[in-house]
Amino acid sequence: MTVNQNPEQIARDTIDRKLIESGFAIQDRKHIDWRASPGIAVKEYPIDVGPADYVLFVDLGTCRGY
Repeated sequence: MTVNQNPEQIARDTIDRKLIESGFAIQDRKHIDWRASPGIAVKEYPIDVGPADYVLFVDLGTCRGY
């Protein structure tokens, strides 16, 4: 965590850390390396209602949460 982060930045740092600890590779939506890991977490991934904070892919499939 860096000094002067807003709550959203702190939350994103926490989520990133937990995803990495869970074996996901964090990727930017403009630079996705599908070979980086069996689990890929893509930030700001475009979906039909706007960008999702994260979309998770496992073995090139999409994980869905309800």
